[in-house]
Amino acid sequence: MAKSQKPGEMTEGEDKAYSGADIAQLRGRFQKAMERRRNWLTHWQDCYEFALPQRNAAASNQTNGGKRLDRVFDATASDAVEQLAASLMAEITPPGGGWFELEPGGNVANADRQVLTEQLGRAVRILQGHFDRSNFAVEMHQAFLDLVTAGTACLRLERADLHSPSALRFTAVPLRDLAFEERSDGKMDAVFRKLALTRDEIMQTWPGAKGVTGDQDDKDAPKRITVIEAVLPATDRKTGYELCVFREDSDASTGDLIYRDRFDVSPYIAFRWMKAPGEIYGRSPVMKALPDIKTANKVVELVLKNASIAVTGIWQADDDGVLNPATIRLVPGSIIPKAVGSAGLKPLEAPGRFDVSDLVLSDLRDRIRRCLLADRLGQTDQPGMTATEVLERASENARLLGATYGRLQAELLYPLMRRALYILTQTGELPDIPLDGDVVVLRHAAPLAQLPKRVQAGQALDWLSRIAGLGPEALAEVDLPVMVRWLADQFGVPDHLLRPSLPAEIAEAV
Repeated sequence: MAKSQKPGEMTEGEDKAYSGADIAQLRGRFQKAMERRRNWLTHWQDCYEFALPQRNAAASNQTNGGKRLDRVFDATASDAVEQLAASLMAEITPPGGGWFELEPGGNVANADRQVLTEQLGRAVRILQGHFDRSNFAVEMHQAFLDLVTAGTACLRLERADLHSPSALRFTAVPLRDLAFEERSDGKMDAVFRKLALTRDEIMQTWPGAKGVTGDQDDKDAPKRITVIEAVLPATDRKTGYELCVFREDSDASTGDLIYRDRFDVSPYIAFRWMKAPGEIYGRSPVMKALPDIKTANKVVELVLKNASIAVTGIWQADDDGVLNPATIRLVPGSIIPKAVGSAGLKPLEAPGRFDVSDLVLSDLRDRIRRCLLADRLGQTDQPGMTATEVLERASENARLLGATYGRLQAELLYPLMRRALYILTQTGELPDIPLDGDVVVLRHAAPLAQLPKRVQAGQALDWLSRIAGLGPEALAEVDLPVMVRWLADQFGVPDHLLRPSLPAEIAEAV
């Protein structure tokens, strides 16, 4: 009889299967993935340095607490990046909840739809409670900052420990630690993550890890081991992912393989703002506005230099033996001696005025805000907007974010919900809920997803107002009760605020 195997443990045959040539092959794939992203590093570094210097998730040699604003003189880009990330958070995954729904699919019989609807409603309430009690809002905002700045972001969702208030634990993984492979279908679910951990951290992260007991710690500081965590689609079956943790450099004395396991659903959720054909990593709105960001930063730097010259001035003087220019200090109240009849100090006239910088800087800042959608998704400065103006603004937002929102639905929202449901299924709080579109359908109910409905409702209300202007006869052609219920559905009004609809037999009798 075969020996029973605990989750995460490997049998002797499996251990041999992933040693030697296979680990060398994985290491080669990791090195190729790192080589493919090499051209992106300088680009990411510029984006973070000028648009999000306080995070700077692309630099591998950053120090905690170090100064990161020495080269930044204009804060227009960083302010617009934070506004766009906050707007995406509010429009796609609002912290208040209510941004997803589970509904019966088309293959569910009518007799079973009511029971399944109640069960899915309970599942949504349980799942939303775990999202609210977890660190989802904090880490999701950090991921959106990476998305807006670098065009690519990655969120890790894993099961929390038993003492946590939520079963979900989120981590926004910096790009400097990651390298991706893209499959032929466009999925970016092959992830390599580089980590420098101590022996105790490795044993805590992957219980049962092998090949690290021989690493001796220094007296002053624990020794850090550079390991690669590879989460790759399983090749021996159609579904699932395989986890393999190995050393970055080959070590014949302790072995290369540290840990091996399997996932039914990948813990890494990588998503992009937009993607150019033939590229793996995404491109961001900051990349589009980067020339204007750098120019505005340089203009402000020159303006400050010109302002310092305007305050202190540039002076010239003849060294006549009485006046020593090397000892002169231009401070208030100072007395500078000079010979009788000599010219003394003379201010040097500036070659020109720098007033044109205000016009240039204003245009640059407007273009930066436009590229980062700060003038579209941010708070409006017109509190007295009419309903038509609000709908027009909503329609414009839906048009601007249409392609990006579609990509985020496929690369962020669906994998996120699938992973979260899988974790709660493993904890026993929820049954297995297949998000296949046939039995269960995932509906995104965030404000951005509701924009098309509200635009349609606005058009219907505008049509109704025009019909009412034609007189009572024209208005009588409108089925007002049906229209009221349709408008309630378009605006997301709860059903309990409406009167119960009469059965068909009673309605015909009336």
